[in-house]
Amino acid sequence: MYVCLCNGITESDVREAGRAGCLTPCQLKSKFRLKQNGCCGRCAKNIHQLVDIAVQGASEPCTAER
Repeated sequence: MYVCLCNGITESDVREAGRAGCLTPCQLKSKFRLKQNGCCGRCAKNIHQLVDIAVQGASEPCTAER
């Protein structure tokens, strides 16, 4: 599911960011450039939900093949 239509950010993107260590509102806003470059800012208003998604991603094992 998309969490930011302006930047095309999905829940999977946020989980991946969580696995990479982006777990705070400031880190997520910076990584995804929320409220910048034409982003409407709605996703930043729900940043705590994005943090929850990132934390879930950080606790899930990575299933991607390498």
